[in-house]
Amino acid sequence: MNCGSDGIMISVEEAIKTVLSVAERLQPVTVPIHESLGKILEQDVTARDPLPPYRASIKDGYAVVASDGPGEYPVITESRAGNDGIGVTVTPGTIAYVTTGGPIPDGADAVVQVEDTVVRSTSEGLKRVQILKSVSQGCDIRPVGSDIAQGEVVLKSGEQVGSCGNGSIGTLGVTNVKVYPTPKIAVLSTGDELVEPTNESLNRGQIRDSNRSMLLAAAMHQQCKVLDLGIVRDDEKEIQRVFEQAISSGINILITSGGVSMGDRDYVKPLLEKRGKVYFHKVSMKPGKPVTFAEVLPGLTENIAGNKILAFGLPGNPVSCLVCFHLFVVPTIRHLSGWTHPHLPRIHARLKQSIKADPARPEFHRATVYWESDGSKNSGFVAESTGHQISSRLLSMKSANALLELPATGNPIPAGTSVPAILISDLSCPTGVRCLPSPNSVCIPPESAPNKADQGKVEDSGVRVAILTVSDTVASGTGPDRSGPRAVSVVNSSSEKLGGAKVITTAVVPDEVPSIKALLERWSDVDKMDLILTLGGTGFSPRDVTPEATKEVIHKETPGLLHIMMQESLKVTPFAVLSRSAAGIRGSTLIINMPGNPNAVAECMEALLPSLKHALKQIKGDKMEKHHKHIPHAQATPTNTWEHSYNKSCSC
Repeated sequence: MNCGSDGIMISVEEAIKTVLSVAERLQPVTVPIHESLGKILEQDVTARDPLPPYRASIKDGYAVVASDGPGEYPVITESRAGNDGIGVTVTPGTIAYVTTGGPIPDGADAVVQVEDTVVRSTSEGLKRVQILKSVSQGCDIRPVGSDIAQGEVVLKSGEQVGSCGNGSIGTLGVTNVKVYPTPKIAVLSTGDELVEPTNESLNRGQIRDSNRSMLLAAAMHQQCKVLDLGIVRDDEKEIQRVFEQAISSGINILITSGGVSMGDRDYVKPLLEKRGKVYFHKVSMKPGKPVTFAEVLPGLTENIAGNKILAFGLPGNPVSCLVCFHLFVVPTIRHLSGWTHPHLPRIHARLKQSIKADPARPEFHRATVYWESDGSKNSGFVAESTGHQISSRLLSMKSANALLELPATGNPIPAGTSVPAILISDLSCPTGVRCLPSPNSVCIPPESAPNKADQGKVEDSGVRVAILTVSDTVASGTGPDRSGPRAVSVVNSSSEKLGGAKVITTAVVPDEVPSIKALLERWSDVDKMDLILTLGGTGFSPRDVTPEATKEVIHKETPGLLHIMMQESLKVTPFAVLSRSAAGIRGSTLIINMPGNPNAVAECMEALLPSLKHALKQIKGDKMEKHHKHIPHAQATPTNTWEHSYNKSCSC
């Protein structure tokens, strides 16, 4: 059955609308939480218990009765994380030792941190401690349910499970969740001229099959299960046999490349017409006009699972094939997987150079988009063409992270014109490619990196800081970058304390070691940043790989900085022990892994500030700093040690 005549071409918008109206969400499945990452929740996840489930101490110190005030008191019990000193009640005139995260004993209503106490004596097993300051009720105590209340909806239906969400689910004691699965996709290449990609010489008329491996990789990038159907010659019976094999294997989407145009041996469309309903086979677009979309009806198949199968006949030209995959297949995958808004994100970008529009069809022009800032209102996204746009030239897609939507006018579109751009790749910074940051980011183009002649000027300009957000969610455009802007704000507000620090560049990359490494190396070796702060990817999730990438890049480790960060974080949450952060020096650049939580970023930076200025000067080879006299801890006074002032400022 064919919808419409051979001469009808529909618009891209109409084609996408048709595809999504035919596609139906897959039936939700229940999976263990470790398999839920990246999936869309079918139902709310609620807290059956409060968090914390007991009154917990924020700091190491002593649980007291606040009204007692300063004085010397006996320590009647200890309450450590995992051990609550059961059966002992703190009464007026007594205190209990508590550790960070430990339960507050009955009777106590405040905590005095260790720094504000002095151990006076220990005799016959009884310790007496001098409390040096007054505290108010509730000081340094996390009430029951202060993080998560019992019955609170922690993750909502329709929300994508990220690494933080995965950890939240585990915290709640939930072991399984109901999610929408990702579809199973079969990929087939057709053509007599195609051979497998090997290092053997090609015979006349042969080409290596690039489409199949490209489509399989693109489908796996969308977290889909894939079935490789190989290469099939332009033989109607052979293609039909492979179709039957795919249809009976429980797939949700069938993708073919080639055999959809007007040639006498283009059999894909006729076979799809026999097996179901073809909705369109010509779309007004360049490249990709002969894209075909069909539904293989369940009643006409031997599909054991009874799935509705959506079939996409993509053009054989590599660029046309991949452009059509992004425009039609990706939204379909997302729709089947439960996404509420399955469309690829769109932004507006200014053209770097003039581009001539096609006179007959709207064009999806491959481009590299990046954020350019000149400190004025002209800051914004800029789009640079990837060059010659012929549909067989796969290299035009290699560095493209966006498709520019250009109208069919036939006229040149002047440089500086703002045009819509569809983002087709992660917001990453591979080597040699300008980075595509979030809208809150600023990115330096490669040619603006300092050269040797300018190096002295760069050093005189203060501390150059780069901030890297590591997040699959932010990089894919499915969630905002909250940590990056917070880190920029913290650095800018602490500029003086860091010796005139200024955030020069920021970017976002997914949780992938190669992407992280490439940017750390470029910022250190080429752009000569003094300080790089990475945000996120330091936990226990399978996708948390920031420390691994950092350790492969740094030349010297700096464990003391991590110790300070850990100490500060433990004052807030016992889960700080789960951090796997790394820190170290590469050349003249200091790299520090920060947590992904915006508040934690601010807390850790505040703790590091007193030592960072000194550290950065040492890395630069400042002789005065190198021979700076070290003051032993025992001799330190409130005027020459930052711990005193910091603890004082953190008191309740």
